[in-house]
Amino acid sequence: MDEELRALTERSRAEAGDSPAFRRLVAAEDHDELAEVLTRPGQPLWARELAAFRLGLAGDRRAFETLVLLLNHRDPPRCATAAYALARLGDPRTARAAAALATNELRVAYALHPVRLLTALRAPESVPALVTTLRRRLRPHDPYRRVALACVEGLGTLADPRARDVLTDALAHPALAEAAARALRRLPARG
Repeated sequence: MDEELRALTERSRAEAGDSPAFRRLVAAEDHDELAEVLTRPGQPLWARELAAFRLGLAGDRRAFETLVLLLNHRDPPRCATAAYALARLGDPRTARAAAALATNELRVAYALHPVRLLTALRAPESVPALVTTLRRRLRPHDPYRRVALACVEGLGTLADPRARDVLTDALAHPALAEAAARALRRLPARG
């Protein structure tokens, strides 16, 4: 069993108790049965998350909407499992959704996992979204340093020259300076 699935299963068991519904969902092999959990009214969040995660790992795009909602959840473990499944889903809408979440200033407190997902996807939307998000985090006294650091690290991983200016600006921020210097070293030389 995938380590992420194992962790999610244990977390879901803690939320659901060892109920018959939980056991049935864990044992389900039919994708239609899992997808039904996503649309059936009254399903608990743990059930929707577990079903969407399993469908996402299987590449079933019916999980997309639920996983995107979970990517923007206030509970970091839910965001992390959603990002993991979305990275493996293979849905072309994923990068656009992650970029929208990462750049939404009203939800910046929950942008860490969308930022990391954008890095993993290496999609055309990734660098512009990370640059935008990082630029906003460079304001004085911004409380979202973890998001800013994830942007810096992501831009270093992506090594796109479009990030040079914002990474240079990040050098002036003590919490980001070391990571920004590393990221800048990964960029191709100016030609």
